[in-house]
Amino acid sequence: MPITLACVLAAFGLSTAHAQTPSPLGEWQYSAGIPLEKMYRGSEADWQIRVGIGATFEPRYTGADVYHTLVGPSLDIRYKDLAFFSTGEGLGVNVFQGQNWRVSIAAVYDLGRRAHDDPPNLAGLGNINPAPEMKVAAEYVVSKDFPLVFRAAVTRSFGGANGYIADIGAYMPMPASSERFYWFAGPSVSFADSNYMQSWFGVNADQAANSQYRRYDAHAGIVSAGFGVTFIWFITKNWFVTADGALKRMLGSAAESPITQSKTNGVTDVSINYSF
Repeated sequence: MPITLACVLAAFGLSTAHAQTPSPLGEWQYSAGIPLEKMYRGSEADWQIRVGIGATFEPRYTGADVYHTLVGPSLDIRYKDLAFFSTGEGLGVNVFQGQNWRVSIAAVYDLGRRAHDDPPNLAGLGNINPAPEMKVAAEYVVSKDFPLVFRAAVTRSFGGANGYIADIGAYMPMPASSERFYWFAGPSVSFADSNYMQSWFGVNADQAANSQYRRYDAHAGIVSAGFGVTFIWFITKNWFVTADGALKRMLGSAAESPITQSKTNGVTDVSINYSF
């Protein structure tokens, strides 16, 4: 079935993945559909509020071969086309915008990595502490007739990895969508500076002395490439279910790192939500 205007009209930002960086999810999946809402639906109520609960099955850390399940709230609050507070996008504002594009700044967070997440493989490496981050993101929709969305984001952590990571992705509504059920799909790729890479994938002299690993210097460059899908199903007018899935392949220094136990990471999450 071709994508109809009605399908896209339904596609407003209900992706409620509640994990934050780093994650195998494509960065675009945290805000899937948001830039399409304004283009196809026009003015909405001043406040848009969606709440729910979700569960995520993901690696314990980037490059791990052990997984765990996280359960927590799913929240998305938006005021006009100006401000938002979301378990996916963080706390932020749209600083520049047009009919088919926006630029936002948001405060988000990095969950870090703890040695006890995987003692056999992380012993002696120390912790990457949870840290606040600032994210600058830009989105652009090609057109109503061809609703391909491009998203780019640069995130700076303050503490923890203490570096920069950049994500570039694209997605669009897929065939077989309807007003009750629709889905998005698209690729993404990530790059990072040397601080970020060394924190997550490098082994310094002290860590080499205290762990099973040789010294390893991780360099700036590409981190990973992946592909993700996001599904939204309206059970009633107000109740809906979202599900996300993604695979990410480590590349460059990240793939070659002795810390990386699996070069391919995946994630799935499901949430049930209520829209006011």
